[in-house]
Amino acid sequence: MNANASMVAAGAAAETQDRGALRRVLSSAALGQFVEWYDFVVYAYSAAIIAKLFFPNSDPTAALLSTFAVYAVGFVMRPLGGFVFGSLGDRIGRRRVLSFVILMMGAATIAIGLLPTYQQVGILAPVLLVLCRLIQGLSAAGETVGSNAFVAEHAPAERRGLYVAFTYSFANLPPIVAALLVLFLTNAMTGEAYASWGWRIPFLIGGPLALIGLYIRRRVDESPAFAATQAARRVTTSPIADAVRDQKKAMGFSFALAAFSSLGFYTLAGYFVSYLVATVKLDSNSALISNSVALFVAFLAMIAGGALSDRLGRKPVLIAGLLASALAAIPAYQLAAQGTLASAIAGQGLLALACGLFWGPVGIALLELFPTRTRFSASAISYNLAYTIFGGSAPFLGTWLILQSGNKIAPAIYMTAVAVAVLLVVLMIPETARRSMVHAEDVKG
Repeated sequence: MNANASMVAAGAAAETQDRGALRRVLSSAALGQFVEWYDFVVYAYSAAIIAKLFFPNSDPTAALLSTFAVYAVGFVMRPLGGFVFGSLGDRIGRRRVLSFVILMMGAATIAIGLLPTYQQVGILAPVLLVLCRLIQGLSAAGETVGSNAFVAEHAPAERRGLYVAFTYSFANLPPIVAALLVLFLTNAMTGEAYASWGWRIPFLIGGPLALIGLYIRRRVDESPAFAATQAARRVTTSPIADAVRDQKKAMGFSFALAAFSSLGFYTLAGYFVSYLVATVKLDSNSALISNSVALFVAFLAMIAGGALSDRLGRKPVLIAGLLASALAAIPAYQLAAQGTLASAIAGQGLLALACGLFWGPVGIALLELFPTRTRFSASAISYNLAYTIFGGSAPFLGTWLILQSGNKIAPAIYMTAVAVAVLLVVLMIPETARRSMVHAEDVKG
């Protein structure tokens, strides 16, 4: 074989190896997103039974509010998790942090499935439930931003939006799986059997899923952007301090993007089923089926939004998604409130399409704002703070707004207001689609 042929063969082998490595990165991130958010949202789909088993002395509405308050508790740890895992990710690397957080989430989810109820141990039951939710929240803080950063730093520039959106979109699938699993169990078992032990099954499944995710994550390499920063000896020992000092404006932009992203996601994935059952009086089977359809619509819309952002830029797609969401929120709730399976699918599907378009470029846009050396810290802190305020409160606030106002579309009015406020911020965000993930400060002192 001559020299030219050898070079061609070597190049082809390297390209094949690169494609294989990228596939492993994408699959590890997608599965990681799935496992983390399956574990996190299965609680919301078990809210009705958890309310009865852990808060039995309250009236039904108060018990549901208490259950959603514990749901929100999982978000209290997210800012702390952003500080802890963001700093670790920027100092020791993305891969090691992502392996740890998926193990944490799996352990906490199994623990919920094994908890004794209020009838068995009294007040200790809700206390232990809160503790498990705190651990889940700490873990979740490192997953989304970490996975997205890992993919973005491996992906070719011209497809970065698509690849991040693809793996990020897998956060929409766990609610579908959790909803269908709960639907199957509640229909396949007697009410007594489900209340006794059947409700535990979705939580116990989280453990094996976490181990599978851990196995795949251990087989991928560290991101090229972090490796380049490390090789240049520009890895900072104080990423949080550096981010707060140098990137306050970019962190504000990231907070705004995450604010509407979290409100939209947890309205669909964490609140809408309970809204349809408790407020609209739709049967639980129809509520779960319609919600699953809507989340699959969001899954597809996210991928399309990410791909469009590679061609048109991040800002145009973000703006279009926010405008669509502001215009769709109230009609979506009005449709869903008609009380039929078809209307529930139409209303949630409309909202999912609008929000999905926005979610597509969000994952990559907020990462491109920051240099590699502080990317994990800066984005994780701002992202998780917004998710705590706007995402964690979505189910509780939606229930409370309707209870106080008597208006079934009160949560939609709130969502519209947030969408408009975030739109005003997005107009000021710089376009980042053409930026290198390795900034000048990552490789030069």
